[in-house]
Amino acid sequence: MARYTGPMCRLCRREGSKLFLKGDRCYTDKCAFERRGYAPGVHGQARVKQSDYGIRLREKQRVRRIYGVQEGQFAKYFNIADRQKGVTGTNLLVLLERRLDNVVYRMGFAESRNQARQLVRHGHFTLNGRKVNIPSCLTRVGDEIAVKEKSKGLLPIKQAVETTARRGIPDWLDVDIDGLKGKVKAMPERQHITMPIDEQLIVEFYSK
Repeated sequence: MARYTGPMCRLCRREGSKLFLKGDRCYTDKCAFERRGYAPGVHGQARVKQSDYGIRLREKQRVRRIYGVQEGQFAKYFNIADRQKGVTGTNLLVLLERRLDNVVYRMGFAESRNQARQLVRHGHFTLNGRKVNIPSCLTRVGDEIAVKEKSKGLLPIKQAVETTARRGIPDWLDVDIDGLKGKVKAMPERQHITMPIDEQLIVEFYSK
């Protein structure tokens, strides 16, 4: 399945909530969801009663779109989470949070996860001193992520750093904003994920 390349705001409207896919724009009155907070399409404003399956499907799709993960990848993460010890839903969210593109976003070096994924793919970051261009790479405790010296002047990174205070940096990350580098000091926990996500619905979706 090819990656979605259409309008990001359309995804927020489809899921009925802000997914913050366009960075700083999502905090302004230009946000499409604020102006048209209903589903896209001719029948977007029609009242539709969702089935139990539909509710679980929409939650799975919403989380998948928040993290920018394709269907096959998402199912793979769920299978890994299901085999791990602990609560499957929590394990799934922790795996998604550990993705390198998400860590770059959470450190404040990109305005959105989509932008972070693109910056990583173009090789603007190092992981433990080595160049890395795999957004799905799972980080571990002690990993150090830094903006490459030649990339520190990039406008997208500069703009992202300026808006970091608005989003905040989670406690499991230690970030040197001035030095454009950070370190994973602990594994993310459920309370660090502030988006309103009901992971149990996703577990139920895959358990059918």
